Amino acid sequence: MDFLDFHHHKPSQPGIYNLNLNEEIPQWKFSAGLHPKDITENWKSDFERIKNISQSYNCLAIGECGLDAMIPIDESLQNEIFQHHISWAEDIKKPVIVHCVRRFSQLLHYKRAKVPFIIHGFNKKENVAKELLQAGFFLSFGKAASDHLSLQQIIKDFPVHKMFLESDDTDFDIAELYEKVSAIKSMSLENLKMQMWENLENVINYG
Repeated sequence: MDFLDFHHHKPSQPGIYNLNLNEEIPQWKFSAGLHPKDITENWKSDFERIKNISQSYNCLAIGECGLDAMIPIDESLQNEIFQHHISWAEDIKKPVIVHCVRRFSQLLHYKRAKVPFIIHGFNKKENVAKELLQAGFFLSFGKAASDHLSLQQIIKDFPVHKMFLESDDTDFDIAELYEKVSAIKSMSLENLKMQMWENLENVINYG
């Protein structure tokens, strides 16, 4: 069984490829969204293109999209565009892959949405993880979880059916992360792999 790389930037990798803005629709599974850093004055036309390509059968999710306090894009505009993504995801019944940097308190207000939300690259504190879990979010863990003891403790206590594993935009071998998490969770590597694919089926077919 392949390793599911939930969020990555490597063409043809098993999992969900993060499609770049203006990139052609690939043959493999992908997600489509307007990252906060890519917001420009042309965001409306960019979002229309995202709406068009996200209706492809092999587009599994909307995103990554979200909120980022570290970029010079107006906060209210970020919120507006994020809400557009959520509304569209609800229309076409697809989950949302969320990018969030120092905006988690705001993010919790959006969980009234009717679609699954998955926070990609989670590397925050345990109290934030608990708040997100209680609000119904999934968390996807990346390379940082291989080295950070605090993240490993979160993973140990976090429900395996509410998590994913990813390489994001690094050259990190996703197999290493799976081996680490299987040891942390005291479960076999094969069972962990099967669980991640099952989780993916659950968020895609949530309705």
